[in-house]
Amino acid sequence: MNPAAPSPSLRQRLARWVPCLAWPRPSAALLRNEAMAGITVALMVIPQGVAYAALAGMPLVTGVYAALFPALIAVIFSSSQRLSVGPTALTSLLVGASLAPLAVPGSTEWVAMAVWLTLISGAIQIVLGAGRFGWLLRLVNSPVLIGFTQGAAVLIAISQLPALLGFTGRTIAQVLRGGPLPDMVAIAFGLGSIAVLWLGKRLAPRFPTTMALVAGAAAISWAVNYALRGGAVVGSLPSGLPSFYWPGMLPPSTLGALVLPALMITLVSFLETASSAKIDNARAGTLWNENQDLIGQGLAKLASGFSGAFPTSSSFSRSAITLYAGAQTGWATLFSVAVVAGALLWLMPLLYHVPQAVLAAVVVTAILGLVKPASFAALWRVSRIEAGIAFGTFVLTIATAPSIYWGVLGGLLASMAHYMYRHLHPRIIEVGLHPDGSLRDRHLWKLPPLAPHLYALRMDAELDFASASTLERALTIALAERPELTDVCLFAQPINRIDITGAEVFGSIRRMMEAKGVRLHLSGLKLPAMQVLERAGLLSPGPMLFSYRTDAEALAALAQPADVPPLAPGQRAATKGSTEADLIS
Repeated sequence: MNPAAPSPSLRQRLARWVPCLAWPRPSAALLRNEAMAGITVALMVIPQGVAYAALAGMPLVTGVYAALFPALIAVIFSSSQRLSVGPTALTSLLVGASLAPLAVPGSTEWVAMAVWLTLISGAIQIVLGAGRFGWLLRLVNSPVLIGFTQGAAVLIAISQLPALLGFTGRTIAQVLRGGPLPDMVAIAFGLGSIAVLWLGKRLAPRFPTTMALVAGAAAISWAVNYALRGGAVVGSLPSGLPSFYWPGMLPPSTLGALVLPALMITLVSFLETASSAKIDNARAGTLWNENQDLIGQGLAKLASGFSGAFPTSSSFSRSAITLYAGAQTGWATLFSVAVVAGALLWLMPLLYHVPQAVLAAVVVTAILGLVKPASFAALWRVSRIEAGIAFGTFVLTIATAPSIYWGVLGGLLASMAHYMYRHLHPRIIEVGLHPDGSLRDRHLWKLPPLAPHLYALRMDAELDFASASTLERALTIALAERPELTDVCLFAQPINRIDITGAEVFGSIRRMMEAKGVRLHLSGLKLPAMQVLERAGLLSPGPMLFSYRTDAEALAALAQPADVPPLAPGQRAATKGSTEADLIS
């Protein structure tokens, strides 16, 4: 007898809810490696945070706030240790797009509503994770996500064009109506920054190109007195760590208008997390605990909201940098948080002279990685319907801007409709014996019938409310068109489940067969399906019902002459005496 397994220690039990307790004890070599990875990510997230805050319509310093306490809380409570949590382009765009009809960007009302979006979204994620409902987020399939991501990426790029082309502070509509000439210096800063970031990503991916670019652009801007000449720069940012922020109560109508955008932010931000977490856990050889990550990410959003910032998520690009830099544990995030805290305390004045065109370049370069037109072509080669759903989601996302969450909802509805259509129209084929010994579509492969006066069919679906009527209709049509039939055989191995509706329809089919004097044969019915029919009393013994454990047994019995009973007494008739060992489990 094996000795009893030792009971888990208190720390091991607590690590289920606070995963950081399971981190390995750090060594000097590990800490050096983690420090380099953490500093690299911090030097990337600071300028990105400022740029994403502008995209969300928030005060610029809140982008750095979103990279401080949220990252710390996330790494403590999330199961995926090496994800870079903070501001991201998609969630920032969702904030800006959702609040555009409700308030003025940067105003007190805007900030309060953005914080409420953050708090509501965080609370939803915590409830989903604590209730073990992470599986609900799998309803968003790849075509919908591809279409929405591509549409959002295009909208983000378009929103940054005025700043890149020297029209900072003006919308595209205002630019098209005419006005002052573009700022050529801003164009030089913007396009030059894109070139530097592009080269840096390819030539030195581990080098903090973004921070070096921001520092260099700030120095050039200061040297040429760009701000004094009226150039658009970041300006003064407050120094110091964020203090507790309470947004105050909003009218019920306003809070109600924020629920749907908060749900979309929850969905999109966690899908961003999933894309990074799956890679992280695959490399670590561990299973992804999606529910614990929901809790950790939800708590991170609460920390961001109470810091006066906007919703956070896991950045795919920064998480990739973390992994590429060699991070092995969450200690890298702690070093990153320390650098961000130091920047908030002492380095904010250095960002004053950074041109806003440079921030636009940072956003555009980060988002270009999401623009993959070839993904539509790849979908088209696999499934034209799913490619159409992806393209429809893409078009709807752009067409409904700024309320871009309708793109996701429209894609979800189209995807669910396609799913239901396939289940309402299951594949039902008449089978014949192929030369290789398998049962295949008789008409497609031009095979002879299994036996005279026999209709042998297979349904590749569950026998449930969606498919049962289709099966009944196929059998009714076959019996009407072929009155000479004496036997019908249902090869039932693909049927994994039968619900109440399916059982009722099976009973109707059996009664219809008996009324017409046609024998019904069941081959390979699996144990779960068999148990449902037995409990419903639909497999009671009778001279017109026969059951076989395997297809080989069914083929041997059906090959007998039509005037010979398919099963001799004592063989596998469908009786209550059948044992589970005789069935396919």
